[in-house]
Amino acid sequence: MMKKVLAMLLASAMVVSMTACGGNDNTNTQEPAAEDSTEAPAEGEDASNDAAAPSGDTYRAALLLNGTLGDKSFYDSANEGLTRLRDELGADVFDFKVEQMGGTAADESKWEPTLLDYCDSGEYDVIIMGTWQMADPLAKAAEQYPDQKFMFFDEQFDFEGNGNPQNIYNILYKQNEVSYLVGAAAAMMTTDETIEGIDPSTKKIGFLGGMDNAVINDFLKGYEQGAKDVDPEVEVVIGWVGDFVDSTKGKDIALGQYQSGVDVGYNVAGNAGLGQIEAAGDTNLYAFGVDSDQAALLPDYAKNIPTSALKNVGNSLYRAINLDLEGKLEYGTTEVLGFAEGGVELVKDAHYEEMLPENIRTTLDEMEQKIINGEIVVDTAIER
Repeated sequence: MMKKVLAMLLASAMVVSMTACGGNDNTNTQEPAAEDSTEAPAEGEDASNDAAAPSGDTYRAALLLNGTLGDKSFYDSANEGLTRLRDELGADVFDFKVEQMGGTAADESKWEPTLLDYCDSGEYDVIIMGTWQMADPLAKAAEQYPDQKFMFFDEQFDFEGNGNPQNIYNILYKQNEVSYLVGAAAAMMTTDETIEGIDPSTKKIGFLGGMDNAVINDFLKGYEQGAKDVDPEVEVVIGWVGDFVDSTKGKDIALGQYQSGVDVGYNVAGNAGLGQIEAAGDTNLYAFGVDSDQAALLPDYAKNIPTSALKNVGNSLYRAINLDLEGKLEYGTTEVLGFAEGGVELVKDAHYEEMLPENIRTTLDEMEQKIINGEIVVDTAIER
C-alpha cells in the first residue's frame, strides 16, 4: 500500500525541479508569459487561472518558479507563505500569481523570456524568484527594468559584480544550522539500539543530494559537522542524483546506501529525494525530510521520517512582503536567516516526540540554543 501511494505521488512529480529542492495541467492564461501559468490557489482550493487582476492599490506579486508546485517541499513552501499572507490581509490588499515555468532542461530556454515578459507588463509590485539558475536572468532584468522590484531567495546575488542594483532584495537561509541538528540526530539514532531497525555496530548515516552546488553543500557541511560532533567515528555516506527530479535514481542510490549499512538518511534532493523516502519505507529504515514537513505530507511513510528540516521560504517571503508594505524592506541588500530569525527550523511536534527518544530531543534543544547563542559555530559552504 505504501509503495502504491508514493508511486502515485512520484508519478505526479516527475516533471518537477527545485534547487534545494508537480505536474500541472492548468496552462491557459491571459497573463504575460503564456506557457505553464496558473493563478496560485487559495488554501483548500485547487489551482485556477481565471481570477481577474486586482485593481487600485492592491499590492501584487508574481512568483516565478523554475519548476512547478506539488514538490511537497521548497516551492510549495513559497506558495504557502504568500497564500497565508493573502488570506490574512485579503486579496484587495495583497494578491499574487504563480508562474510555473517547469524545471527540466527543456524548460530552461523560457525562463528568461518569461521573466522579461512579467517585467514588461508593469503589473506587479514585486517579482519573486529563487535558486542559482535564475541569478543571471535576474541580473539582466534588474538592469533593464530599474523601477521593477525583485525578491531573490536561496542563492547569493552578486550585487557588486552586477553594478550594485538597488531593486533586488536577496534572501539566504542558514540551512547549515538546521542540518547540523539533523546530522546530530542521525548520529545519535544510528548508535541507539532502542530504535527499531537500527544496527548500532555500523555507525553509518546517509546523505542524498540533488546537485553538487553551494546550497546543497551547505546542507552537507552542517550535517557532517553535527554528526561528527556527536561521534567522530560516524561515517557519512554521500550520494548525488545529478538533478532534483529523478526519484527513481534517488531511490536506487538510497537503497545502495541502506544495503551498505546506513540506517538513517537525509534527503536534500527535491522530488528526487522522495525516492530516498520510498527506499526507507522498503527497508524499514529512516530518512529525514527537508523543506516541508514530509512526515505530515506523506503519512504512509511517517514512521520512516523522524522529522524534517525546514527552510522557511514561505515565512521569509511572508515577512519580506509585510515589511515592503510598511516601506521598511531594504532593497539592494542580502539578508541571511537562521534559527534566530525563524529562517530555518526542525519540526518538533508530537510525531517527532514519538519517533525520537527524550535524550536525543533534549540534546538537540541544547544544541539549537548554543547555535543561537554563538557557542556552536556551524561550518558553511557559502561565503556570507
